[in-house]
Amino acid sequence: MNDKILILDFGSQYTQLIARSIRELNVYCEIQPCTKPVPENDPSLKGIILSGSPFSVNDPKAPKPDVAAIAAHVPVLGVCYGAQLIAMQSGGEVGKSTHREYGRAHLKEVQPTALFATITDESQVWMSHSDTIKTLPAGFTVIAKTDSIPVAAFKAADSFAKHVVYGIQFHPEVTHSTDGRQLLKNFIVDVCGCTQDWTPAAFIEETVAKIKAQANGGKVVMALSGGVDSTVAAMLINKAIGSNLYCIFVDNGLLRKGEFEQVLEGYKHLGLNTQGVDAHERFYSELAGVSDPEQKRKIIGRLFIEVFHEEAVKIKDVNFLGQGTIYPDVIESMSVHGPSATIKSHHNVGGLPEIMHLSLVEPLRALFKDEVRRVGREMGIDEIFIGRHPFPGPGLGIRILGAIEESKVKMLQEADAIYIQHLRDSGWYHKVWQAGAILLPVQSVGVMGDERTYEFTCALRAVSSVDGMTADWSHLPYDLLARISNDIINQVRGINRVVYDISSKPPATIEWE
Repeated sequence: MNDKILILDFGSQYTQLIARSIRELNVYCEIQPCTKPVPENDPSLKGIILSGSPFSVNDPKAPKPDVAAIAAHVPVLGVCYGAQLIAMQSGGEVGKSTHREYGRAHLKEVQPTALFATITDESQVWMSHSDTIKTLPAGFTVIAKTDSIPVAAFKAADSFAKHVVYGIQFHPEVTHSTDGRQLLKNFIVDVCGCTQDWTPAAFIEETVAKIKAQANGGKVVMALSGGVDSTVAAMLINKAIGSNLYCIFVDNGLLRKGEFEQVLEGYKHLGLNTQGVDAHERFYSELAGVSDPEQKRKIIGRLFIEVFHEEAVKIKDVNFLGQGTIYPDVIESMSVHGPSATIKSHHNVGGLPEIMHLSLVEPLRALFKDEVRRVGREMGIDEIFIGRHPFPGPGLGIRILGAIEESKVKMLQEADAIYIQHLRDSGWYHKVWQAGAILLPVQSVGVMGDERTYEFTCALRAVSSVDGMTADWSHLPYDLLARISNDIINQVRGINRVVYDISSKPPATIEWE
């Protein structure tokens, strides 16, 4: 059993960054809402971190678990709101800052403690808060300041709780805090005593053993997409139960150019027992004339479930359904604020467990996307799967704005293939987190030779991101964009204009629909 750090989430935008930073130190970490009780008898739990929050501790509705009770079991580190909560619960004063403190600052008067081991004065940190700790409770010790903050970090009085408790006003998890990773390591390794043994190899060994025990000789059926999550999940299940895994890959007619054949061939080389199902005519028929994006998503999702279910029931005595669920999906479903407001239906198709009445096998539900890739590389899976850009479940169906027609699908497949090949040839493919072409329901006048054209517009999208939750547009070189535009217009009949999307997320989303 791996040592574990638990993060209590108070709704901070940085909570996942804390978890990812800790995991990169090869220590297992989980996030749970601050409203959920902390487990008291978990021998693997070595420490707890209290996240930041959009709340003020002076708000009567703000979440306020008993920190002293939590620290009766393990050491605690409070970050920003978490630090203010600790101070307030012991009689300290927290109030509005004289000015909102956001951005870079430098520590001074750093005291020699386990938390700040090897960290010295002038270390740069990142502030993001409107409240500040004005006075500390009796017995608490200031262990760092900045020019504008008298309490940038503190150690709680020994009488506060059984275990050591620290509070910091800054965010160690962001890259702007130059010694932030070292501070987290000091806390989780030196203060909490965690062993840094949570590696991809250890995860694979442990997960395969769990799947064997769970399946217990039973059969697992799983839908594959060609993406990294479903592929790595399938390979872990395959490593555990071999031929008792049955994979189904559905061609909905909305895949990228040549993708159905390429992915099936790739799965054959990986040794996965995969059945390909060509259902493109069925999808085109039901999508005819439908232009509303939510309706398109629902039709594609429903048809996928129907086709997959029809194929799956042909396999006798199936006991389990495999899925490539990853940790951000799990976190979203248990947010401190409740599930986020629906912006659009999720890209991945759900609903299968309810229809098929099968127990779930989800080997990746503890991992972030970057961790999934590391596990896949550890297993020797080809980069064609591991390095593949994310692709929405509804596929090109939500990259064709307006009604879907087979001719438009072919047009977009050709344009997208040209775009992606240029990114690969130029070395930009792996610098970009996600890229794709979008066919707009906009026709404009053009001139080709001596002929006037009235054809469609293609938009190119490329973004840089870590997990897709936020993203910035990628600054592709002008000469590369010029070559891509020229080849699309010259080689794809029906497109006479190419534009580049320079919107970030937020406020825009990565996909247009």
